[in-house]
Order: sequence, then structure tokens, then C-alpha cells
Amino acid sequence: MVNADGWAAAPAECRWAVAGCGWVARDHFLPGLLEAAAGLVKDARDRHGSHGIEGAVRASAPVPRLVAVTDRDPAAADLLAGRAPGARASAGLAELLAAYRPDALYVATPNHAHRPAVEAAAAAGVAVLCEKPLAADLGEAEHLVAACRRAGVLAATAFDQRFHPAHRAVRDAVAAGELGTVTAVRITYCCWLPPAWSPDGRPYDNWRADPARAGGGAALDLAPHGLDLVGVLLGGDDVAELTALVQHRVHPYPVDDGAVLTGRTGGDVLATLHLAYNTPDALPRRRLEVVGTRGQLTATDTLGQDAGGMLLRTDARTGDHVPVPFDTRVSPFAEQVREFSAAVATVRGGTPVERAWPWPLRRDLALHRLLLEALSRAAPSSAPPPAPVRTPARTPARTPGRRPDLATAEEGRR
Repeated sequence: MVNADGWAAAPAECRWAVAGCGWVARDHFLPGLLEAAAGLVKDARDRHGSHGIEGAVRASAPVPRLVAVTDRDPAAADLLAGRAPGARASAGLAELLAAYRPDALYVATPNHAHRPAVEAAAAAGVAVLCEKPLAADLGEAEHLVAACRRAGVLAATAFDQRFHPAHRAVRDAVAAGELGTVTAVRITYCCWLPPAWSPDGRPYDNWRADPARAGGGAALDLAPHGLDLVGVLLGGDDVAELTALVQHRVHPYPVDDGAVLTGRTGGDVLATLHLAYNTPDALPRRRLEVVGTRGQLTATDTLGQDAGGMLLRTDARTGDHVPVPFDTRVSPFAEQVREFSAAVATVRGGTPVERAWPWPLRRDLALHRLLLEALSRAAPSSAPPPAPVRTPARTPARTPGRRPDLATAEEGRR
């Protein structure tokens, strides 16, 4: 659609709000949003010059902008809002939706609080990007998805790893047939999450170790990314069968601290996932392999919230390893924000929701159901409860110009 001035009818901005101002929103989502905004503005300047930038941005993609945030902890909300020009902290979600009328809401509360936040946004006609897993239990997830369907709003799960440039390179190679017939996807996605884990060394409520709020442990927290990636990398061939083994091996909390999942896609590709909260971060712990009859792609240190990592292609005939280039600077969060903002604008321009976003929420719900059913069948470990284990935290890398008290420790980063 084009307006009378000849520009695309999509809005120049996508106005974002955040519900839940913890470390993921603070250290990953907001930097990704700011990176996406800066990149879009720079691209427009490069193509059209500074004088034509406003129209150029309108003609290409909406620029994301954070307008409001809310959290049960006012200090966390104030901190996040203070990092985004013009953003404001709101006392509650209802007040935020009424006063600021955002185009999209990012939900990053503990899992048990996803449903009320998503339902409130959907009722207000606001698009929703909800962190994984969809909810702490299946019933809550089903209600959440049904509310979005009834309201007709654009809604998606925040699977940022779909957008990592290395994973996109893997997807493209598989689609082009470069690996031949794909036979297996193997994922190792682990971290160190002790009971008193903190993202920055300050007192922190580690709700991920609380079954009432998290709904589970390492498996429920980390497996959704892997299950999603299998289908994304294989062009829609999702996992259709799944079994699980869980362990309570290292950390003395009531949720699992490790798990192995084995599954099969509808197209008969085997999938294995090793997930853990009990792997020290100095060890190799993030690896993705896609195996085919003509070759194998191996991604190292691409799983997680950060840019970078390495991707190698191994030739099945010669055994040679060849680096596969990809943009190591682009944050998967930035790409996720950019693409979801564009989808929001597309829907506002009249495109049906089901055509605006390639991964429908009902598909994410099906994977969530598959995971919960597999975990419900997993026999509890017969091992005695573990004693507390102390493992030295990895020294965080310092970013030039960043306040030391706000640095994010590598420990527990996923």
C-alpha cells in the first residue's frame, strides 16, 4: 500500500513495550532493539542521504522504538527505561497499554506470568512477542494461544536463535541441498546455573530453579530453542516424536539440572538434544551439528543470545573442513526485533496475520505440548539428592566504557 506522497503505508516506527525487565530484557532484548533501530536508520541514510531519511525509512521498514516498560520491581523498570531514549516506566501493564498504546509487547516475565500479560496485550489489540517456553504448563499455554487467536493479533514466541546469521546459513545450505540427504541434527546447549545464580553479581531471584514459576528446569528452559531450530533448519520438518531422560545430578534444587532428548521429525530425521544447568561455562557447551550424506555443518558457540561463533562445513568425501562465512557482528535479538517489527507493520497495512509471520503460534504450541508430554513420561532419577557444588565463575569480559557493576557475567548465560 502507498500513500498520497508515494511512500509505503507502513508506519515509520514500531512502538515497543516490555513486560518483565530482568536480565534478558536488559542485556539482550533492549540492546538488540537499539541495534536494529540504528541499523535501519543507517541503511536509509546510505541509500538516500540525510535529507531523504524520513521518507526512506517509511519506504523500507519501521524503526523499532521502546516507549514503555513495566515490572513488579520498580527499580528494574526504571533501570531499563533509563537506557532507552524517551522510554517511560509504568506501574502496571494495564496502565501501560492504556497510556502508551504500543504496537508490540515483549513479554519476558517468569513463565507462570506469561499468560496474563499476553492476554492483556491481545485484548488491547497489541502484537505480542512472548519469551519461551510459552507458559509453565500446557493449560496456560493453550489459553494463551487461544486468546491471541480470538483477538486476531500477531503473536509469536521469542525464538531469537532462528535469526542467528550462522543458523540462517545452515538453513540456506540445507535448502540448497548442499548436505545431500539430512539424517540427523545434534544439539548441545548447556550452562552453569547454581541455586544462587545472578546475572551480574547482585542479589537476584533465580526463579528458573522454582518449579512453581518456571514449570521445570534445564529441559523446559533450554529445549524449546533446540526443538524450534530443528524445524527451522530443515525447512519446516518439525520434530514429531520425542522422548526424554532427566537428571538431578549437581545442583540441590527441585527442578532437573540436565536432560537428554531424542526425537524424530516427520521426515525421519533423527534429533538429539543435550541440555544442562550443570556444565561449567569454561567447558565446550554450545554446539549444533547437521549431518547429511554429502557433508556436515558444525556450529560452535552460536547457540545463545550473542552474536559470533564459528561455522564449519565438513565434506563427506574428503573430510576437509571449510569455514562458512557469516556476519559475526549481528545480534540475533536485533534481527528478531527488526523482522517482528516489519511483520507488525505488514499486519497494520492489511496483510492477514497468518501471512505476516512464517511461524504460527499454534506450531510453537504443538512443540511445547510435545516437550511437556515427553518430560511427563521421563522417570525420575533414583540417585540421592546432590550436595551443593561450588564451581568458580568465569571472569566476565569487560566492555570498554561499560560500568563494571552492570557487566553481565558469563556464568549462566544462555
